[in-house]
Amino acid sequence: MLVAFSVAPSGGDNPDGSVHDAVAAAVRVVRASGLPHRTDSMFTTIEGTWDECFRVVKEATEAVGAYGPRVSLVLKADIRPSHTGEITGKLERLERAISDAEQRADSGNNP
Repeated sequence: MLVAFSVAPSGGDNPDGSVHDAVAAAVRVVRASGLPHRTDSMFTTIEGTWDECFRVVKEATEAVGAYGPRVSLVLKADIRPSHTGEITGKLERLERAISDAEQRADSGNNP
């Protein structure tokens, strides 16, 4: 399964609204987990079993909890039993589809 999640503190005493220290604490948890992962400007995506992924999400949420009295958690899961390597596989298939569409467009064979 893939789980994309975003976790951030709220209600703390941070006048500039920055959450980078709290997010860094969450990302450290993810990296220490050993699960395949990717972090971008909005979400961190991890790949593993239900138990592995939700353990990491829980630990990351707890790490962020140290930075404020409330924590906001957003997550999305792609559950595809018996598939692994999807953290890169999905992107590879997407890039291939884009390339194929561009080649068709360049050759004048639009579907």
